[in-house]
Amino acid sequence: MKHDYSLAHLTVLSLSPPQVVDVAARAGYRYASLRMTRVTAAEPLHDLARDRALMKETKARLDDNGVDVLDVELFRMDPKLGPDDFDAELHAAAELGACNIIAQLPDPDRERATERFARLCDLAKPLGIFVNLEFPHWTETGTLAEATKVLRAVNRSNAAILIDMLHMARSGSSCDELRKLPRDWFRFAHVCDAERQVPSTIEAIIRTARDERLFPGEGTIDVRGILACLPDDIPYSLEIPRVALTKAVGPEEVARLAIRVAQSHLDGRPTRSSKRIASASTPASTAP
Repeated sequence: MKHDYSLAHLTVLSLSPPQVVDVAARAGYRYASLRMTRVTAAEPLHDLARDRALMKETKARLDDNGVDVLDVELFRMDPKLGPDDFDAELHAAAELGACNIIAQLPDPDRERATERFARLCDLAKPLGIFVNLEFPHWTETGTLAEATKVLRAVNRSNAAILIDMLHMARSGSSCDELRKLPRDWFRFAHVCDAERQVPSTIEAIIRTARDERLFPGEGTIDVRGILACLPDDIPYSLEIPRVALTKAVGPEEVARLAIRVAQSHLDGRPTRSSKRIASASTPASTAP
């Protein structure tokens, strides 16, 4: 089966939203996944919710290229930020035509986190937006089981779970557990790969997630096995940040390599293997 692919902004984080759309179109992606909030002070802020010129240009590029926005991130509700703090971002997502947003709940107060997720779902529903709960494995909601508890507690029709290959594998969540969940909880998936060994420090764990992921088939995650537990027709968002490779060949080439390798590994489309593609494009001194 040939799937639709989205270029996740984290894969090409140095690019502005209009540039992401252009690169996605040139590389053969059906969708773009855009990031309009900043997680760290070091990363660029693409403030589509408040920068009207940037919003206008992004929408023009979407129209020109025939690319749609699959999802918008990141609605990260920590103890200091609640759903109403993201009202502008929520309406910006709707203006872009996105039907999905990504939320995270790095909050030790589980009751508060669950209530906030429910409130975000209620705010998003009139806009036709699904709220996809991501469970980074180093956060308080760090497993599929914890994410499932939230969805069952809120019982909202537009609540969903985002399966990210890295978090699914490294949280110890099981495919048996995944298969038992309602199919309509899953709208799309974050696809990547990683090495078997989990770093020993939280700093290194986060660095892997943000800077050092691998193309599908390069690592040891059972990417095909995890995806087989999800609906066949959902899009795959390629979230594969590779800082060293990006420095060597540029973000657009990384985006091209990502979709070529994913199509070969997941759809059976003929191409060179991911290892040969990456090694051919990356000087040995900069290979991650």
